[in-house]
Amino acid sequence: MQVVATLSLKGGVGKTTVALGLAGAAQRHGVSTLVVDLDPQANATTALDPEPTTATVADVLDEPRRAVVERAIAPSAWGEGLDVLVGAEQTERHNHPDPGAAQLYRLDRALQRLAGELITDDSGGSEHAEERYRLVIVDCPPSLGQLTRSALSAADRAILVTDPTMFSVSGVQRAFDAVQTERERSNDRLQPLGVLVNRVRPRNTEHEFRISELRELFGPLVFNSVLPDRSAVQQAQGACLPIQAWDTPGAREISAVFTALLGRVLRSASRPAASA
Repeated sequence: MQVVATLSLKGGVGKTTVALGLAGAAQRHGVSTLVVDLDPQANATTALDPEPTTATVADVLDEPRRAVVERAIAPSAWGEGLDVLVGAEQTERHNHPDPGAAQLYRLDRALQRLAGELITDDSGGSEHAEERYRLVIVDCPPSLGQLTRSALSAADRAILVTDPTMFSVSGVQRAFDAVQTERERSNDRLQPLGVLVNRVRPRNTEHEFRISELRELFGPLVFNSVLPDRSAVQQAQGACLPIQAWDTPGAREISAVFTALLGRVLRSASRPAASA
């Protein structure tokens, strides 16, 4: 089970859009996926339109027992193979600025409950562990409190999301520093997967300058592919559909970027994390 956090410490850059696009790509390619909505705004939950649940991620962070986790998970309306650990406004009560270790590890403990299940074969013979989810995508809030740090404590990789504005460099640097700090402090398997630039307008001089600035500072950590600014994203989200199901040239262009991102995520699962 590969756990990936979508992270930005600057609001409004499309972090949830990236989480949803990656989830849609995973579903399209048959990768069993769970989206964990840690943002108290719960926008990912709204877009995925899951069935009603009797618990939310806020309850899971109160008590990360298997029974509570199961009550907070529901199938997405997008179709088979994509489930949601639903978000709620009440999750904000867990966003302490200076959490203790016990609080930070609650999400990790909850996800470990789902990491493997004992399955008995049809003949009633041996049992084996079967992977329920190959991929877990955690959508973080745009702040560095308990919720984001909990995600980083549970994640294998972090996708740093930004937009090509004058504040992009400082935002990415803060997010990168947060990943490095959490790796040293609580999770030595955590690595930054890369920086994904969103809402890029072609032939926009300011955007080209900011992307070049990011590449100078972060080098190969910045993905070669960027997400163009297309109305198809808002249209698909408004219809509670994956961008992969929205049949326009702009949607297909964006879908191709998410397919490449999914490939990078899955390849990273087979590589051991570098030592600190």
